[in-house]
Amino acid sequence: GHDGRQDNQEGAGSVPRVAIIGGGIGGLTAANALSQAGIEVAVYEAAAELREIGAGVALHANAMRVLRGIGVEDGVRKVAGRSEWAVTRNGKTGRVISRTSRKQQATAFGLQSATVHRADLLDVLADALPPGLVTLGKRCTRVEPDGATAVARFADGSEIEADVIIGADGIHSAVRTSLFGPDDPRFTGKICYRSVIPTAAVSGSSPSADNGQWLGPHGTIVLYPLRGEELINVVCHYDDDGYRHESWITECSREEVLERYAGWHESLLRLFAAGNTWYKWALYDRDPIPRWTRGRVTLLGDAAHPMLPYLGQGACQALEDGAVLATALTAEAADPLTGLARYERTRRPRASRVVLTARERGLSNHLASPWATMRRDLLIAMRRRLNRRDPEGRGAGWLAEYDATSPDVLAAP
Repeated sequence: GHDGRQDNQEGAGSVPRVAIIGGGIGGLTAANALSQAGIEVAVYEAAAELREIGAGVALHANAMRVLRGIGVEDGVRKVAGRSEWAVTRNGKTGRVISRTSRKQQATAFGLQSATVHRADLLDVLADALPPGLVTLGKRCTRVEPDGATAVARFADGSEIEADVIIGADGIHSAVRTSLFGPDDPRFTGKICYRSVIPTAAVSGSSPSADNGQWLGPHGTIVLYPLRGEELINVVCHYDDDGYRHESWITECSREEVLERYAGWHESLLRLFAAGNTWYKWALYDRDPIPRWTRGRVTLLGDAAHPMLPYLGQGACQALEDGAVLATALTAEAADPLTGLARYERTRRPRASRVVLTARERGLSNHLASPWATMRRDLLIAMRRRLNRRDPEGRGAGWLAEYDATSPDVLAAP
């Protein structure tokens, strides 16, 4: 309304105050980018401490560019897994479908990707923030986006106001529900098993430290090292429409995993046998939502665009969001609402495309027909030969080459 505009005029040129709901990887990246851009920022996290689940995260070149932009690339590389090759194999025979060196990646995209433990990444991001920015134990229950300032209300009865509020509160976002109502998850008929296994615990010959993808009928297995070569992050997907539980922290038995992948390559089964703790969850998918912003509140990361894990882009897209948000709010310092509009216009088309591409990749990875599998593998070989910008051979170079830190990515005002 008119009053809001009045306030804005008086405050023109003043620094917008931004509140971020959620202190995960996306929220802390945005906090770093905003505070370095000179924007006043505060983070409110529901948990009593900043912590991530015990799992790895893939940071492709597009994510590493953002980490370089906020000055933490070296810190992240110090805790990253070490691997020379990214290799895609047949899950049963071990036949190599494609093999890309780190150097090829760096040549194609300007810098190397990395794999890190989520907790390690969160520590690096938290340590880079000015002290006092994060308030713990604040669970947001709803937001009010439409006033001259936005308000966030918390479960403990407290509330805060800010010029802009960012919902970085993950896949079951309370901010998103508050803006647009409950989301509509679709069960994919796929489940996921996950473990982090000490390399030293694996019996027999030492497992390869490759960044590996194994494709088999009805399944995909993704392995990569964390903390040098100390740990192996294991993510196993499988088609199964009997299990419907979406929680990331439900445990299951090692026997179930070994049984599920019986007949897959022996090196995989040796590795799985060394895993003491396994988590299992059902994969749900959500269609891209038509808008992220209402009034002075917008969404970021999984709150805005939850996606299937088949491209390893979930965290990467959250990092891109944080960088672009800072650029947009800086470019439109006089009017945060215009800044939010530019942020959404820049990010929503790309993030939506990633969501849909991840969905397709899941289907392509799990092919069960020998003919369809052969056709896929030949296409991979062909693409790699024809296109230097596609070292993986899966048509996804557009993901890695994006530079979220460049002012040029912003949509026109």
